[in-house]
Amino acid sequence: MAEICCGVVGEEETLTLPVEPSSRPSGRRSLDLLPLKYMADPPENSRKRQKLDPSVSPPPPPARECENAVDSCESSTDEESKENEVVLENKVVVVEECSPKYGITSVCGRRREMEDAVSVHPSFCREKQDHFFGVYDGHGCSHVATMCKERLHEIVEEEVEKEKVDWKSTMEKSFIRMDEEVLNSSKTKQSFSCKCELQTPHCDAVGSTAVVAVVTPEKIIVSNCGDSRAVLCRNGVAIPLSSDHKPDRPDELDRINKAGGRVIYWDGARVLGVLAMSRAIGDNYLKPYVISEPEVTITERSDEDECLILASDGLWDVVQNDTACKVVQMCLKANKTVTPPGSPGLEVAGNGSDKACSDASILLTKLALARNSSDNVSVVVVDLRRDQRQQ
Repeated sequence: MAEICCGVVGEEETLTLPVEPSSRPSGRRSLDLLPLKYMADPPENSRKRQKLDPSVSPPPPPARECENAVDSCESSTDEESKENEVVLENKVVVVEECSPKYGITSVCGRRREMEDAVSVHPSFCREKQDHFFGVYDGHGCSHVATMCKERLHEIVEEEVEKEKVDWKSTMEKSFIRMDEEVLNSSKTKQSFSCKCELQTPHCDAVGSTAVVAVVTPEKIIVSNCGDSRAVLCRNGVAIPLSSDHKPDRPDELDRINKAGGRVIYWDGARVLGVLAMSRAIGDNYLKPYVISEPEVTITERSDEDECLILASDGLWDVVQNDTACKVVQMCLKANKTVTPPGSPGLEVAGNGSDKACSDASILLTKLALARNSSDNVSVVVVDLRRDQRQQ
């Protein structure tokens, strides 16, 4: 346990958040306790790197595809920063973009395989003022979550460019198209570089949740399919923007029964005693009981908005919405650095909340592990504070 909890709180800091019991069982199998290896990479780079130690030569990469890992990211890469640099009186000034700042952390945790995926695409469509964030929690294997990471934002962009945007219809069509692509890849026996290569029949028992947020200057559009979750922190209050699709949720239970399926309680409520969620992308063998249609919420943005949290159920199984928002608030308020240390001549227009969002996502992940989450844990924290961008 000490190995998992190491670093949750700094040596001179104390985390005083209350321990709250999970509101629902995780529905996951408990597996062997595995050590964590930490890494950092841009969000769309799936290549794994060992954490660098300046005094030790880097070890060779591990043989297995999935590592216990942490991916934490800033809101722009070095190349993007260079494009926005302006030389003024012998100083380099980084011009702040309208893109919201964010942080990402994704860990394998106590699971043997990493099946989560995270997708972040600032300025991804139209006038480049819409920003895409997605968390995908795979089950059975990782390739459906990976396909969602690589394709869903592109499908949404294609749907947006077809006609005048009706966000609810656009997101529903996008999820259906994504599900069809997954089905077609299974029918065509597409080759995946994952454990499915060793399985027969090929890939029908694989799926993924998908919680996606499109952040525009005026709205937050959240589309959810499965038991990952989006939570908005507004003026200190946690507001869920999605509702978990669990088989025993009354309306989902009724839908499954009307379709001819059954919910069987086997280590929690499961569709046909197998899947612990009632909606997902993929899972072709459980259709029509498990569907890919998302629930879409459209929320008007407010000056009181502080942050948006997207995460897989590895977080929400053990951390309540209010607690997660308090952790992020603490990090956003604590980080007031304007000029990065050791960077003379470099000024950043803003308050350094990229680091704050990254710190918040890491702390939430470590808190989930300290509370014995048995699943992969993936967290995206988005800074929505308007006043920070106006400074």
